[in-house]
Amino acid sequence: MTDYALIIKQAEALAEGGLWDITLYSNISALLFESLTDINWAGFYLIRNGELQLGPFQGKPACTRIPIGKGVCGTAVKEKCIQRVADVHAFPGHIACDSASASEIVLPICHDGEIIGVLDIDSPVTGRFSSDDEEGLKQIVRVIEDHIGN
Repeated sequence: MTDYALIIKQAEALAEGGLWDITLYSNISALLFESLTDINWAGFYLIRNGELQLGPFQGKPACTRIPIGKGVCGTAVKEKCIQRVADVHAFPGHIACDSASASEIVLPICHDGEIIGVLDIDSPVTGRFSSDDEEGLKQIVRVIEDHIGN
């Protein structure tokens, strides 16, 4: 079982000091990639010029642009809610950046009431992400939201 209390404390420590947002995203993606089991990608897509563009991440090279409303990440932005997908191959319009990915969780990140990007985590294991993962990752997103733009 993932120790989200510890990961959240580590995320808070990494977020201290008014860091440049890119530094924060970079360190959080590295923390998650090293802390979570059975994942093959952890990172961020940030809204720029009306689409999601690849931000800091850990894992294999990824899609660089995702239209709002397309794939799991674009759907999370369009619907303004977390997407926890047990089997990405059954998700209509899934964008396969890595054919090894089988499940995915995407959490919107907000600043000043607007979605500015998403935290995206992929796994090669079908059904990898639980409600406990969703709750823990929501708290990590809150840490990010509390520190971006400072």
